Amino acid sequence: MRAAGELDALAGVRRALHDRLLERLDGRSLAGLSRAERRLRIREEALAILRAEGHLLPPRQLAAVVNRVSDEVVGYGPIEHLLRDPDVTEVMVNGADDVYVEREGRIERVPDGLFEGEEAVLHLIERIVAPLGLRVDESSPWADARLPDGSRVHAVIPPLSLRGPVLTVRKFSPVPLGPDDLVAGGTLGPRMLAFLAACVRGRANVVVSGGTSSGKTTLLGVLSTFIPDGERLITIEDAAELRLANPHVVGLEARPPNVEGRGEVTVRDLVRNALRMRPDRIIVGEVRGGEALDMLQAMNTGHDGSLSTAHANSPRHLLWRLETMALMSDVDLPAAHVREQVASAVDVVVHMARLRDGRRVVFEVATVEGVRDGEAVVRTLFAFRPRDGVAGAFVATGERPPLADVLAERGAAIPDDLFLRGPDR
Repeated sequence: MRAAGELDALAGVRRALHDRLLERLDGRSLAGLSRAERRLRIREEALAILRAEGHLLPPRQLAAVVNRVSDEVVGYGPIEHLLRDPDVTEVMVNGADDVYVEREGRIERVPDGLFEGEEAVLHLIERIVAPLGLRVDESSPWADARLPDGSRVHAVIPPLSLRGPVLTVRKFSPVPLGPDDLVAGGTLGPRMLAFLAACVRGRANVVVSGGTSSGKTTLLGVLSTFIPDGERLITIEDAAELRLANPHVVGLEARPPNVEGRGEVTVRDLVRNALRMRPDRIIVGEVRGGEALDMLQAMNTGHDGSLSTAHANSPRHLLWRLETMALMSDVDLPAAHVREQVASAVDVVVHMARLRDGRRVVFEVATVEGVRDGEAVVRTLFAFRPRDGVAGAFVATGERPPLADVLAERGAAIPDDLFLRGPDR
C-alpha cells in the first residue's frame, strides 16, 4: 500500500500533466480522430511532457498517471476504465469513496481512491451532462440522460442526495442479445420462447413486468425480433434504450422540461401522436402513468400486437398497476370499466425476476382471460421453480390457453405438446 505522501505526489503530477496537456492540445488537433486515436495521441503527448519535465516515474506509476490523465481528457475520468470493462454493466457512485459496479449480475465494491473528493464527483457529473444540454445545480439537482453510446445516466446532488453527489451509469451493450442467447444463458426455456414467438407473430398484446434491472427491456427487444419485417413499428420511450433490427421503425423519445420548466413532451403525448402515424404496432418502452389508458385503448381498438413493459411484482400485480395508472389519467372512468379494459387489452404477461446470484429469468408466463366476479382471470402457462433462491428449473404447468386457438386463426399455430406439463428444457 502506498504512503499518503506518495499518493499526494502522484496526484500533483497528474494534475500538472492534465493542465499542460490542455495547453498543448486544442480541438482542431483532435478533430476527425476516433476515440481510440485521440487516446493514443494524448498518451504520446503526455509521455513527451513527462520526459521533457524530468518526471522519472517507475513504469507502473507512469502507466497509471498517463492512463488516468488520458481518461480525464478523452473519457469520463475516474470511471472510464469501468465503462470500458466489458463485464461491467452498471456503475454506481454513491460518493467519492463509495463506488460499486454490477459485474456479470453481481454487485461489487470498487476499492477507494477513484475520486479525490466530492468536488471530483461533481466535476464528473458536470462533464457528463453539459454536452447533453443539461445542468445539475441547486436549482435543478438531478438529471436523467442518455450518453452518445446509448448508456443511461442518472445524477443527483444535494440537497436531494443526503450523502453528497450520486451518479449511476447503466451501460449500453454494443451487441444486442438474440433469442438463442437468452435460452443458452438460462433466462427462459425453449418452450417459453416458442410460445412467446407465436404470440408476437400472432399479434397478441404482450406486457413484460418485473422489478428494476430485471431484464424487461432486453426481453422486449428480443420479442421484437419476431415481428414480421413488413410492419411499421412506432417505439415510445422515456429515454431511448431499444435497438430494434426491424427495417421500418420510427423511434420517439420523451423530453423533460427545460430549465424554465417549459417544452416538456411526455410519454402520454407521444402515445397519442403515435396513433396518428399509421402504426402496425406500438411499442412503449415502459408504462408509468396516465399513458396506460391511451395504450389500453389503442390495444382495444385495432392496434393488436403491441408490446410494453411495466414495474410490477407478478402478473396479477401488473394488472392492478395498469388499472391504477389508467385511473391516474384525466379521464373520469369507473374502476370496473378500467378493469374490463385492462383484461380485454392485455393478452399475455411475462414476468421477469432477478435471482440472488444476479441472474435474470422469466419467472412466469401467464395469459389474461377476461374478468370473472370482478377480478381478472390469470392463467399461468410456464414458470420458473426456484431452489435455494438461485438454482431452479423452467416448467410448463399443463394449461392450454384459449389464446392458442386465436393465434392459430392468425397463422401462428402452436403444437399442443408445447403446453404439456413438465420441465421446459
